Amino acid sequence: MEGECCSLQHRENSEETKMTHTEVKSLDVILDNGQREGYCSGEVVSGHISVKLSEATTVKSIEVLLKGYAQVSWMHKRSGCSEERKCLSLSKTLVATTGTQDLILDSGTHEIPFDLQLPQNHLVSTFSGKHGRVYYMVQAVLKRPFHESLRVCRELCVISHTNVSVPTLMSPVSQTCKKMIGCWIFTSGPVSLTVSLNRQGYCSGESVPVNALIVNRSSRLVVPKSVLYQIQTYTAKGKTKCIKQVVVSARGNVVPPDTSSRWNGNTLTIPPVSPSILNSDILRVEYVLAVIVQIPGAKNLEVQLPVVIGTSGLGMISCSIVNMSLLYPTFTLPDIAEAPPSYAEIMSEEQFEEHRTSTCQSLPDWLLDSSAFACIQQFHLQPPPSYSEIYPSEQ
Repeated sequence: MEGECCSLQHRENSEETKMTHTEVKSLDVILDNGQREGYCSGEVVSGHISVKLSEATTVKSIEVLLKGYAQVSWMHKRSGCSEERKCLSLSKTLVATTGTQDLILDSGTHEIPFDLQLPQNHLVSTFSGKHGRVYYMVQAVLKRPFHESLRVCRELCVISHTNVSVPTLMSPVSQTCKKMIGCWIFTSGPVSLTVSLNRQGYCSGESVPVNALIVNRSSRLVVPKSVLYQIQTYTAKGKTKCIKQVVVSARGNVVPPDTSSRWNGNTLTIPPVSPSILNSDILRVEYVLAVIVQIPGAKNLEVQLPVVIGTSGLGMISCSIVNMSLLYPTFTLPDIAEAPPSYAEIMSEEQFEEHRTSTCQSLPDWLLDSSAFACIQQFHLQPPPSYSEIYPSEQ
């Protein structure tokens, strides 16, 4: 990319770039408010270029550039899929020769101030994911006659301001699903799930109140839980790669047969995560809140509601105090997913005997005496199958 500085991640921000040229001892970019962790659209990025010279040096120009890129890359059937988009490109010449007169800088340290204003339009937030990233950098370029240009880069965090208080994100959302457990004469009964959220926009650190109604008319014990997923979508060369990660989850109480359970604002607290990225055509970061009813011996019942993670609204955090962990989230999908409780943990011997007796009394004699009933009982009383969260997109 136009001779960009390589391996930014391996460069310590506090170190000066060591030059091999004898005249130029070092070239560095120093940002004002160096501890600042993020910039928003419309804000000014300021600092100075530091040049250390061992002797008087003729200079053609010193420029400062602010660039941003979105990159995605992964392997697909032994061939690479990659794509790149330029998100931002600003430049300013700080020092330059005028006419035919040479510009000579004396030996010693020279500090040249600069300031660049970010555009008002929504920028793509800085992000680092499994198959791609969005990054911004300030670059200093020193040009001299009959020499290659010297370049040094310093990475910069940019956060797209997303207000979750807009009417579209303040509206409630609800969804219902239902399924019949078993089939034919072995029908166990239906399980239904209704989930609703008061609004669709939240910020990191907020608690999401989840309202849900689980109605279990089957003969099985079911276990509900709520999960917030982050979905990373990468697009390159007409192909798409999706990564689904668990951000936070919480398990509810067991719902016995022929009973119902209601969640009145059961909360999930959102940890520090990257805000939603919805304005890039090659890299998207979205969030989904799911309520899952785990049913032993059957496919889970699940409702998914999309949510948007923003940076401000309802008294939440602002761009100037965004934590670095928002930009580079540390959560990962666990190697072994948390399993639902076993029957022994949630069902006493008295409940077991009572349920077995009631089941036997409700069936005809010819079925009780057959081998089919033994198979039914053996299957019904086994623990649920091993639980995992493996997604087809990752296989």
